[in-house]
Amino acid sequence: MSQGTRPRPRRASEHSHGARVPRYGAEALEQAGRLFKSLGDSERLQILELLAAGESCVSEIAESTRAELSTVSQRLRLLRTEGLVHRRREGKHIFYSLSDRHVAGLIQNALEHIDEARLPRKR
Repeated sequence: MSQGTRPRPRRASEHSHGARVPRYGAEALEQAGRLFKSLGDSERLQILELLAAGESCVSEIAESTRAELSTVSQRLRLLRTEGLVHRRREGKHIFYSLSDRHVAGLIQNALEHIDEARLPRKR
């Protein structure tokens, strides 16, 4: 090709890459979809953000979120079903915590993404 000439754009039918093999199977993608669906509620996210700061019992979470105990318990049940929180019993109290560092990372990344999206973009 001579200097200063541009390559001819390829047509879609001329694309040289082969088909990509999915990295994850259908079951993993289904589970990830359920996980994101459970994260798609601001009240549940508020609970997860509280738990990112440390373990709490249901009554502490209810007080912090100004929600009824039964409502908080229902939200925690869903989060537990999706593997986002763990619980442990101590006497009459049940304490909840995030399942692992990945959950904390998901919450942190989502909130940081929102902060970045609010910033004016450089052109």
